[in-house]
Amino acid sequence: MELAQVRLLVTDFAACYRFYAEVLGLKPQSGATEGPYEKFSPSTGAAGIALQDRAMMAGILGELGDAASGHRSLVVLRVDDLDSYCEQITSRGAELLHGPAPMTDRMRVAHLKDPEGNLVELQEWLLLRA
Repeated sequence: MELAQVRLLVTDFAACYRFYAEVLGLKPQSGATEGPYEKFSPSTGAAGIALQDRAMMAGILGELGDAASGHRSLVVLRVDDLDSYCEQITSRGAELLHGPAPMTDRMRVAHLKDPEGNLVELQEWLLLRA
């Protein structure tokens, strides 16, 4: 089994597209700035993050509403230098909720939200598991 992507169902597709492409610096696959779907890739790693218009998925499944309540997802991104990356993204408009701070003796993290309120965790691995 291979993780292909984390997909977020969003209402304001354009705002989320700008956040993942311009603020976090992920590479869009097709450039579909208005949706209804786009996949973003980090500079390393196989898995990506995808955005899909919430109304489109609601129509497909006939069971999801147009608005999410509570946290429905957590996107985790690994970075080499957490402090530097946090400085970069805050200069581009990101607002950190927490961190950078130690989470365990092996990792430091920072948390923020995208324009739809989805949680994003940034991780810097300090030690690899033996």
